[in-house]
Amino acid sequence: MREKPHNSHVADTAPAGDILTPYDREHAVTYMRMLDADREGADWREVTEIVLQINPESEPERARQVYDTHLARAKWA
Repeated sequence: MREKPHNSHVADTAPAGDILTPYDREHAVTYMRMLDADREGADWREVTEIVLQINPESEPERARQVYDTHLARAKWA
């Protein structure tokens, strides 16, 4: 059975810039889960569905944007 994500709501794009934001703090667990999945070589679509709760089949462009921006932010933070 798949684990439900800790943070069920994510923005369409993660914050940018050199300052840790309240959004970053709120989504720290999401960032850690994404980093773990990335390190394990998980498919981005599976990560998007499980961690970010976005269906990559019904919203492929949004799913990829959310995944890419949040993973980049996770690597920065």
